[in-house]
Amino acid sequence: MTQTAKPMGPIPQGFAALDGELAIAGVRAREWVKRAGGAPLFVYDAGLVAARIDAFRTAFPGVGLHYAVKANPFGPLLAFMAGRVDGFDIASGGELAALRAADVSGTRIGFAGPGKRSADIAAAIAAGITLHIESSHEADRVLDAGARAGVAPRLAIRINPDFQLAGAGMRMGGGAAPFGVDSEQVPALVRRLVAAGAEWRGFHVYAGSQALDAGAIVASQLATLELVARLAEAAGVTVPVCNLGGGFGIPYFPGQQPLDLAAVGNGLGEGLSQRAAVLAETRFVLELGRWLVGEAGVYLAEVVDRKHSRGETFLVVDGGLHHQLAASGNFGSVIRRNYPCAIATRFDAAADDIAHVVGCLCTPLDRLGDALALPHAEPGDLVALFCAGAYGASASPAAFLGHGPAREVLAGLG
Repeated sequence: MTQTAKPMGPIPQGFAALDGELAIAGVRAREWVKRAGGAPLFVYDAGLVAARIDAFRTAFPGVGLHYAVKANPFGPLLAFMAGRVDGFDIASGGELAALRAADVSGTRIGFAGPGKRSADIAAAIAAGITLHIESSHEADRVLDAGARAGVAPRLAIRINPDFQLAGAGMRMGGGAAPFGVDSEQVPALVRRLVAAGAEWRGFHVYAGSQALDAGAIVASQLATLELVARLAEAAGVTVPVCNLGGGFGIPYFPGQQPLDLAAVGNGLGEGLSQRAAVLAETRFVLELGRWLVGEAGVYLAEVVDRKHSRGETFLVVDGGLHHQLAASGNFGSVIRRNYPCAIATRFDAAADDIAHVVGCLCTPLDRLGDALALPHAEPGDLVALFCAGAYGASASPAAFLGHGPAREVLAGLG
């Protein structure tokens, strides 16, 4: 049987060959593996993350930047971010602990997510974190916790809007949802929080994620501006802070193009210049994770076997879906498509082979690349999977089948 190559997503900008080998932050892939003590290994290029932050500042003057910790909670990365972003958004007590370990002040943190545990609520109140209320019952729990602690909690309301982010890879609002307070219930809840003595911090609207359509993102942002103005007027309050969410995507798959950041910045800027009077003193922030760190990460795994089966070639690596679940197509994908992939140790070589890249787990789900056109690889070569900086190590079942977690390093720190 003759294999036919299937397309893969585009390799992100910022990576080049050094002596024929993939270089990350100017250092060859084999050297990163050696320094880390072996593969599999995630390498995150801090220089590429810093460049993204700079691009954001240029496109969104006057808009705050929050890092969504769920995208990648690696400790050294959080410490790197601490001096470069305006705030952080978390979704658990564990993420709070990671930020505190990175010496991030609680006043720079917002805490969203349904089902907050009582211990996490208490810790957040003690640390001065802004809790994003997701339901009327959660409001009761937070107010009770504040009363017991003798502290006025810092509270915002996460709104479940009556619209969705068109083209989002994952929609987080609109219709019935576990996330946020339905918009029609918001004004009364705001008044109740203020009357109870809470420190009112504003609104949070997150309509969806992984969107590459600039027009759709701008439309969602403008709808958010209209919604929060209407709700603030109905509640009779100003809005100290409005978290507009994020949703900025990155191209993983064939045919996808990078988000037009300038178009989003121009569209939002125009909307902010025409915002309602009730929002005149509001500080606006965007909450980004994947867009900041996703393309800065590379997952390196070593080929341990080159196998031929009924006319097809398999490169078996020492990693797999237990480290990079999304690349296997098992993290929300309906149809499996190929992430960008390369033979790191032959990065500038022409493709002369077609092979499946599979992991070491004893399951047919562990396929990291399907019929890829690659340079010929043998055991000992390194495979690189790109777009591995977000929802990689922490979003994958590292304990599955007992192979253990991958190593992680932050590159480009000098």
